[in-house]
Amino acid sequence: MDGGYVQVTTAVPSEAAAGLLARHAVEARLAAAVQVVGPVRSTYWWRGEIHDAAEWLCVAKTTGSRLHELAALIAREHPYEVPEITAVRISHGSSSYLTWVGQEASESGTATERGR
Repeated sequence: MDGGYVQVTTAVPSEAAAGLLARHAVEARLAAAVQVVGPVRSTYWWRGEIHDAAEWLCVAKTTGSRLHELAALIAREHPYEVPEITAVRISHGSSSYLTWVGQEASESGTATERGR
């Protein structure tokens, strides 16, 4: 997914794991921001059985050009054997926010203040 902007989602088993993953993605400038949401209840098949577990979602905003590096970081640091790593193209967003995402999720970064 080269070009444009992307929202990447993964789910992890603890708030601590989510916070660490979010921090590493932002520090590496692979994501401009990561929201941690949870706990959420997940119901899923794993090794022939249905499981029900509390998880925390990490929702990262990045650019298409940084997607593969971000996915690699998630795969490397994720505690699950088969981590969820999904990405959807952002088809619309405020131009100032998307410009900020592009600036911050770049190798050089701009260290801009996000209106806070």
